[in-house]
Amino acid sequence: MTEDSASQHAARTAPEVLRYTAFSTSPEGGNPAGVVLDATGLDDAAQLAIAAGLGYSETAFLTPPPEGLGGEPGRAFTIRYFSPLAEVAFCGHATVATAVALAERIGPGDLVFATQAGPVPVTVREESGVLQATLTSVEPHVKDVTDADLTEALDALDWPDSDLDAALPPRIAFAGNNHLVLAAATRDRLAKLDYDFDRLAALMHRLDLTTLQLVWRESESVFHVRDPFPVGGVIEDPATGAAAAAFGAYARELGLVEEPATLTLHQGHDLGRPGLLTVELRAGDPRSHVSGTATVLGEDD
Repeated sequence: MTEDSASQHAARTAPEVLRYTAFSTSPEGGNPAGVVLDATGLDDAAQLAIAAGLGYSETAFLTPPPEGLGGEPGRAFTIRYFSPLAEVAFCGHATVATAVALAERIGPGDLVFATQAGPVPVTVREESGVLQATLTSVEPHVKDVTDADLTEALDALDWPDSDLDAALPPRIAFAGNNHLVLAAATRDRLAKLDYDFDRLAALMHRLDLTTLQLVWRESESVFHVRDPFPVGGVIEDPATGAAAAAFGAYARELGLVEEPATLTLHQGHDLGRPGLLTVELRAGDPRSHVSGTATVLGEDD
């Protein structure tokens, strides 16, 4: 095969990589994600290389579903997520982006994804001409964080104890992966994020954390959030559906709201990429239901 024909063959066989931003109706907002709707034939190294080349916090890759997953024919998939550094078990914003990308091609409706964390159903509806995806998390749980680990996290963030909101105690929340929830006492504290990347990454690897969910409570059901993501090679995630699902579990565990309830999370404003996430807590259902939009990005976005 000549060099020219080899290049043409590679171009024909290279997967199409879509670019979306999740939890925003504007390309300037939300969290960018790569989406590969047909990753058949891509091994782990190839998927990681695509994710690293994009540089987004995660890229999603679809292949046929495993047996027994359920769902309608043609609307069930295996999904994997890669950050620029490693695979992650679950990613909310890339799930929303993928669901919207599929809905644009096969129509709104119900989807189901087999993730490493477990099956994740997603429903896509069209509302006022905008596609809205709602993912249902795996069953979550919440656990305490030790005093020593909390001290290390605060030292890495350069947050004194006095900057925490005593009404919202630190916890590790899980809804597909683990997130350390820390509540700032003021919006100003949340806005001033300048942390020790390597030190925080080391702690997160040891505790198997995907992000830190840093929150400030504006009102009973409205929160502003930020998510450092050094274990993925990203300083901060602009909008984090997995952490939002975990935060829903945290809010339920601490009795912050009466169910049924909807939490509104504002994220990305401090990065200049505002996004909007909603978390629905349904009576009698322990799972979190995270909703948002997604918008196509151009090559230069």
